[in-house]
Amino acid sequence: MVLYKSLIEFGIPRKLVRLIKMSLTEIYSRVRVGKNVSDRFPIRIGFKQGDVVSPMLFNFALEYANRRVQVNQDGLKLNGTHQVLAYANDCNILGGSIYTLKENAESLVAATREIGLEVNADKTKYMVMSRDQNAGRIHSVRIDNSTYDRVEEFKYLGTTSKNQLYCGRN
Repeated sequence: MVLYKSLIEFGIPRKLVRLIKMSLTEIYSRVRVGKNVSDRFPIRIGFKQGDVVSPMLFNFALEYANRRVQVNQDGLKLNGTHQVLAYANDCNILGGSIYTLKENAESLVAATREIGLEVNADKTKYMVMSRDQNAGRIHSVRIDNSTYDRVEEFKYLGTTSKNQLYCGRN
């Protein structure tokens, strides 16, 4: 599994990776509704809910995907690096054109698929910020079998960004 290889790439000792792998193998769960408890059923996808290691593993998986995007693609450079902004499960890809944005998004979708994650198209939007008035005129972008809609503004970590470039005084 790619997750375990990525943990080793991040410098996690192999012994600890084996322990993590053992804790994620043959996972079963039950559901309680009121006083009724379901039969045991296997968990085949994802991490155990409520497990203290799960958020850390998710962050490693997402960082692995982000690094694949930054290594493989051209994009907007800030401080000399290609930009994918990520915090928890909130990612923003910066690009100077709709084409660069789409290429980087395709790369992120492929990288997340490789590690068993999925980009939720219903929660994913795009915005192009450019001085070119025709940039981003396309109203949706299609990647694989998913369509991503354009927005005029988005909120990231409490800050709203708009697709208008403004120069001057208030």
